[in-house]
Amino acid sequence: MTLAIVYSRASVGITAPLVTVETHLSNGMAGLSIVGLPEKAVKESKDRVRSALMNAHFDFPIRRITINLAPADLPKEGGRFDLPIALGILAASGQLPREVLTQYEFTGELALSGELRPVDGVLPMVLGAFQANRQLIVPAANAREAALVPKAQVLSATHLLDVCAHLKNESALTLCSMDISAPIIESVLDIADVKGQPHAKRALEIAAAGRHSLLFMGPPGTGKTMLASRLSGVLPPISDEEALEVAAVASISSNGFDPTHWKRIPFRSPHHTSSSVALVGGGRPPRPGEISLSHHGVLFLDELPEFSRHVLECLREPLESGCITISRAAFQSIFPAKFQFIAAMNPCPCGYVGSQSDECRCTGEQIKRYLGKISGPLLDRIDMHVEVARVSPHFLFEPQNNQTELSATVRERVIKAREYQQQRQGKCNTQLTVPELDNVANLEMEAQQLLAEVMTKYNLSARVYHRIVKLARTIADLENSTPITPAHLSEALNYRCLDRAKPYS
Repeated sequence: MTLAIVYSRASVGITAPLVTVETHLSNGMAGLSIVGLPEKAVKESKDRVRSALMNAHFDFPIRRITINLAPADLPKEGGRFDLPIALGILAASGQLPREVLTQYEFTGELALSGELRPVDGVLPMVLGAFQANRQLIVPAANAREAALVPKAQVLSATHLLDVCAHLKNESALTLCSMDISAPIIESVLDIADVKGQPHAKRALEIAAAGRHSLLFMGPPGTGKTMLASRLSGVLPPISDEEALEVAAVASISSNGFDPTHWKRIPFRSPHHTSSSVALVGGGRPPRPGEISLSHHGVLFLDELPEFSRHVLECLREPLESGCITISRAAFQSIFPAKFQFIAAMNPCPCGYVGSQSDECRCTGEQIKRYLGKISGPLLDRIDMHVEVARVSPHFLFEPQNNQTELSATVRERVIKAREYQQQRQGKCNTQLTVPELDNVANLEMEAQQLLAEVMTKYNLSARVYHRIVKLARTIADLENSTPITPAHLSEALNYRCLDRAKPYS
C-alpha cells in the first residue's frame, strides 16, 4: 500500500480546523505535487521537505508523489505542513509505520537540515488536538506556549529524526510542561503616582468595577494619559480561561504569544495614525487587530479626535457585540473583542478652549471640525465622559504620603464589586441586556423621578438611559447597596458631561 494519512491543522481566525494530509506514491514520471488550495509557502514546502529528508539520510522516493491537503476548499498557508508532509512521504514509502500516525497530529516548519522551526498559532492547534483526543507534536521553540493547556498531551521535538525515532519507539519525545503558577508581575504604574484629580480617580475606579468605557477630556498636561495607563493596575486578575483566550489571540498575531505575559492583562495603545485594518483586523490571511489583541484587557486611544472618523466608526459594533467579524469574498473570520475602552482628548485642536489660564487660538469652525470626528452614536456607546481640569500647583509640590491610595487598595474594592455582580447576575454590569437590567436596576422612586426629569430636559436617548442606569448600578455595588438611590444616580449623571450644556443640578 502506498497511501499514508497524517493529521495536522490549519489556521482560520482563532480556530484550527483539522487538515488531513494524504500522501500517495504511484508509477509514472517522478515528481511531487501538492493539491488542496495551498498558498505559495505551502507549495514551496516540497523543496524544503526533499532537502530535509535527504540530509536526514532518508530515501526520497523517485516516484510520482501526490499530496492532498483536505478539505480541498480550505486555504492552507505557512510552513506548518512541512513536518506532516515529510512524515507522510516516509510512511507511504515504508520507512515509518503507518498505524501509529493516527494517534498524533503534527505541525512544524522544516529547515533544509531537518531541524524543526517554530510556527504561529500553536495554541489553537493544541486546543483542537485536545478536543480530538490526539497527541500533538510541535517544534521545541513552541513548547512553552503549547504547555499552557495543562490537560493536553503535547510533545516537542528539535529535529525530524527525533520525531521518527519516537514513532518507531526508539526514543521518547519530551512532554511539554510549563510552570504557569508563577506569580504575575505587578504593573509598576500605580494610581498613587497621579497627584490630585480625585474626581478622575473615582471615575477610573467605577469604570474598573463595572467594565465601563471611559473618555477623559481636558487641556494638555492634566494627567489624562497618566490616568488611563493606570487602569490595568486596578482591574481584577483575569481567570485561567480568559488568559487562554488572550493567549490564543496573541498566538495568531504577527508578533506571536510571549509565555512570560501569561495572565497579564492586555493594554493596547495604538497610534492615532493607525488604519481601520490595524484596529479591527484583516489582511490575507486575516490577522487580529488592536481591539482583539486587547481582548479581556484595555484598549486606550489617546488624542481620540486625531483618529480618522472612519477608523473610529469601526469601534461601534465591537463595543456592543464583543466580537468582530471580518468578511471577504473568499472567507469570513470572527475574532473576539471583549475589551474595555478608554480614551483621552483635548477640547479643541490647541487644547485650551474654556481654560481660564490659557487663551484658545482655535476658530469656531476648527473646533467644530475637530469634535465632528467623534460621532454621536459613538459617544452614546461610551459610558462615562469625565472632565479633567488642570491640577493646582500645591498638589504638585506635595510629596506622596501614606494617605494616598495605592492601586492595590482600589483594586480590592473593585474585586468586591465584581464579586457582588457575579453573584447577582453572573456578569459585569456593562454586559447586562435590557431585560436583565430591568431585573437588577432597583431604582428608588426619587431616583426614577430624577432620571425622568434629566432625560426630558436634555432629550436623552434610550441607549443613554440604559448606560446611566448601569453606571448607577455599579456605583451602588461599590457601596454594597441593593437599591439605587438618588445619590448614586446623581453621581452617574455627573459622568455624562457631553450629554448636557451645563452640569446637572
